Amino acid sequence: MESDLRTILHRPLLSRSEPLDKDNAASRISAYVYGNILILAALIPETISRSDSRTIAVVAGTAISTFIAHAFAEGVGKSVRSGRQLTPAERFAELRDSVPVLSSAVVPIVVLGTAYFGWLEPFTAQVIAEVAILVRIASMVFVITRLRGERPSGYTLVAAAALAVVATAIVVLKVVLTH
Repeated sequence: MESDLRTILHRPLLSRSEPLDKDNAASRISAYVYGNILILAALIPETISRSDSRTIAVVAGTAISTFIAHAFAEGVGKSVRSGRQLTPAERFAELRDSVPVLSSAVVPIVVLGTAYFGWLEPFTAQVIAEVAILVRIASMVFVITRLRGERPSGYTLVAAAALAVVATAIVVLKVVLTH
């Protein structure tokens, strides 16, 4: 058990040396999509102003709380599927597989920061941040295609657009029901 944890801790976070197995890939893709949808849902009802860092805090808080919730939920699910308590190495692996939730907030925070420092108009920065998230969501189709060992096609573009539309509908539903 200790050597498993040591192996995981010493492996780079974004290692390209060994491909992900399907379960880890699926967990990371789930975290990526989930994180991006919730970040977009946090962005849409906000109104950013030049001197207000509230929207940046909302995006960061959404990413951090979603990361923790996702890692916890995935760990509970894995424990139920395996019928036993997870080892520390497996718990760390769940944290690692949930990192895409955090990555979903990076671009929006940077773009919103440009408005905070006066480099972009607040409305422009917010629209750029929202569009960036939609592009990230749509791009998942290309990642999934690659993981399947397939080449992108016209269908891939249509699926990417459809995924962006579905994600937008989910976000609109969340905003309508919760704000």
